[in-house]
Amino acid sequence: MNPDLPALGDEGSWEQFREMVYGASRRDVLRAIASDSLELPQLAALLSPAASGELEAMAQRASRVTLRRFGRVVVLYTPLYISNECANPCTYCGFAARRGTPRRTLTAEEIQQESSQLLDEGFGHVLLLTGEQPKLAPVSYIRDAVASCHGRFSSVGVEIYPLDEAGYAQLVGAGCDALTLYQETYHQPTYAAVHPGGPKADFHGRLAAPARAAAAGMRSVGIGALLGLADWRVEGMFLGQHGRGLKHRYWQSRLSIGFPRLRDEPGAGLALQSLSQRDLVQMITAMRIFFPDADLVLSTREDAAFRDGIVGLGITRMSAGSRTSPGGYSLEGSGDQFPVTDDRSPAQISEMIAGKGFEPVWKDWDREFLA
Repeated sequence: MNPDLPALGDEGSWEQFREMVYGASRRDVLRAIASDSLELPQLAALLSPAASGELEAMAQRASRVTLRRFGRVVVLYTPLYISNECANPCTYCGFAARRGTPRRTLTAEEIQQESSQLLDEGFGHVLLLTGEQPKLAPVSYIRDAVASCHGRFSSVGVEIYPLDEAGYAQLVGAGCDALTLYQETYHQPTYAAVHPGGPKADFHGRLAAPARAAAAGMRSVGIGALLGLADWRVEGMFLGQHGRGLKHRYWQSRLSIGFPRLRDEPGAGLALQSLSQRDLVQMITAMRIFFPDADLVLSTREDAAFRDGIVGLGITRMSAGSRTSPGGYSLEGSGDQFPVTDDRSPAQISEMIAGKGFEPVWKDWDREFLA
């Protein structure tokens, strides 16, 4: 990596990365597409406005890389919200503390009921989610939820508030193998504006959390930016730098990258940065070329037509049949985090993937492989 680049999180890095992205030429783009060894300057070219005219070539390269590294498979997973209590006043989130969202934290029996419903639908991978309220959903509560799902699902992940290394080690010990933790935005002024208080206002503490999870033995660590809060092209540069750093230091942990795109969330009142579906394709294919072995994840935030079209271009994991409120599968859901756009059933999404010549996979590994 270029030693002249600033450290991740430095305030001056945003403008430096922006200059790299917007200064890239078509020649830089073509060289990056053809290169087998990419560094951040080549990622800047792939994310640049100059690359928008070479999207077909990027898509072809991304498709070849995906087939070579992952085969014709797309792993299906589903989120299981166990609590929507939150102490943060984030301006974009349905769980924000200042909203009148109905609050609920599932009991152990309710978690069992919800997880049984997901097992009946065929899922082998589950992602447990909470809001950020450690007093009402402490580490011990999340640990017990992980333990209750461990052994029933082949993979149990979490998307929760940042923990210290000891907290992540507790979850790993209970059977958790994957963490998802999005920085939301790497642009510090925007981060401060959309996180005006609460524990989530700690930019650097959140930034370091994926590394703490990897140090605690988490098998997979997922990062991402909430697209629409700031310039997506520059966010992509930070994802590249963040992901490269994690892969270099914690090579035992698999890297995954998500692409959650903000829509006009009810009551958010945000002036969102423009990010079209074509832009999202450019970002996904750029990340696949830059990270050949990373899992790329697409949620049900995106509509059915887009998700259908992106199969084969880099995405290796898709959520299906998602509900974004505690109790949403078998109980009466209470307080959605965000609207689901692709509301097809898991069976329908599985059928779509198979219809495109790919294999929908409900379970792609087993803990016995580690024995």
